[in-house]
Amino acid sequence: MSGPLVLGIETSCDETGIGIVRGRTLLSNTIASSMDEHARYGGVVPEVAARAHLEALQPSIESALSEAGVRLEDLDAVAVTSGPGLAGALMVGVGAAKGLAVSLGKPLYAVNHLVGHIAADILTADSEPLEYPTIALLVSGGHTSLLHVRDLTSDVELLGETMDDAAGEAFDKVARLLSLPYPGGPEIDRAALDGDSAAIRFPRGLSRASDMAKHRYDFSFSGLKTAVARWVERSEADGVEVPVADVAASFREAVVDVLVTKALAACVDLGVPRLLLGGGVIANRRLREVALERAEAAGVTVRIPPLSLCTDNGAMIAALAAELISSGRGPSSLAFGADSTLPVTEIQVAEVAVSADGDSA
Repeated sequence: MSGPLVLGIETSCDETGIGIVRGRTLLSNTIASSMDEHARYGGVVPEVAARAHLEALQPSIESALSEAGVRLEDLDAVAVTSGPGLAGALMVGVGAAKGLAVSLGKPLYAVNHLVGHIAADILTADSEPLEYPTIALLVSGGHTSLLHVRDLTSDVELLGETMDDAAGEAFDKVARLLSLPYPGGPEIDRAALDGDSAAIRFPRGLSRASDMAKHRYDFSFSGLKTAVARWVERSEADGVEVPVADVAASFREAVVDVLVTKALAACVDLGVPRLLLGGGVIANRRLREVALERAEAAGVTVRIPPLSLCTDNGAMIAALAAELISSGRGPSSLAFGADSTLPVTEIQVAEVAVSADGDSA
């Protein structure tokens, strides 16, 4: 194994992720989720998430170090998510990373959460290295983004993103309409197993010809969520039992159709025969099936990191920092903070320039 030994800290939402990598080799991936605490509220509560991160950080770091078989003193660098995400949750991770880096005298790399999801792919030991350029579709609870990745460490372009609810949020809200538990994604997936995906034709947001000029690669799921709500309301008003399985399957099919159609359109338009899927919603079985099936027909190769690396995790943050180090990028200064709206084009935050002899300027 070769490459820098990096510990990554991820606290952008409701999962405290600590990962340790050596170059492109995954050594440990520890995740402490506060999902059960949020379930009683039917969604993520920022204050609850921040407190959970505070409580989970130290034991998670200790667990990751033990699994990796390394000591803090062995690290070459510390990495942390600077954004985007929940401001309070990000602040916990940023503060911890700064304290850890200063106390150890190690360089600190503040990186972008979304680009980290792309970096998760390079930790897949049994696959060929990621080729550039590639189109990346990132689908999570808070983000739905379509990216043109020309280089992981220096050139990531935002093609489109969600205009309202992200796909994961839509799953949670529709699950609530159907009286299914939180989080909605896995519950709708289970309910849809016995449903007919063609039973109800729900709308495909921003997919009409009139939307294509301005929003070809953008996503909107708010209208779909409202359409499901109206359909359920009409059924209940008519005294008809709501066919939960059919509604779940038809809703899921609408989401999947839009995601895959727009991602493959970007591949064709830009002449990029590669598509990378990332983010927690990629765990959705139907999304993976449709993406693989339609991509094969379009001559596009699909890459999907292991599901354990698709959800928010510290390993992807460490991996991105390791790539930055290997490409000669300097560490971040301590001047950065948590940035809840950090643009995806800002791969690293507050980089300190490195002189020709390798010293920070």
